[in-house]
Amino acid sequence: MVFGFFRQKRNNKVIVERQYQALTTAARSTVFYRDMQVPDTVLGRFEMLSIVLILYFRRTAKSARSGQEIAQNIIDAFFEDVDHSIRELGVGDPGVPKRMKKLAGMYYGRLESYAAALDAKDRAVLAAALKRNFHPEAGDAAPSMQALADWMLEAEEALAAIGEDAIETGMARISVPQD
Repeated sequence: MVFGFFRQKRNNKVIVERQYQALTTAARSTVFYRDMQVPDTVLGRFEMLSIVLILYFRRTAKSARSGQEIAQNIIDAFFEDVDHSIRELGVGDPGVPKRMKKLAGMYYGRLESYAAALDAKDRAVLAAALKRNFHPEAGDAAPSMQALADWMLEAEEALAAIGEDAIETGMARISVPQD
């Protein structure tokens, strides 16, 4: 019985790593940065990965318990990755918790604003939220984020069609626009 528990933990780790890799690969697709006005910066990549994770988590929220457990492990991996990246950028140990708190707040704020727009299937509201978050200093001069908003709605619809077996095995893929 105890050995089965450890084997399950090891299998979950493999599943989580496979799924997290697929999600980060989707978020790093060049089409977002080249064609959809996503800035190719540290914060731009954070924003894009946040979007992909939000879409994935909205799908797994409708999953059985195992899908939700995997999703929780993926969010933990995401914040571990963010912590590592902050340290790699040269932020010392005393400054890391403050930065992590700020980035976590950003993530959960986006989750809330994007979820409202996605629930309403409101492309204009979603594009406006994306514009504010991706180009906060640009104001009215910020580029349109309509293409990204359109993609998010399409990706969410495609994720809804993914079967539970793909979620439970870490094989769920988010379709990205073709290069």
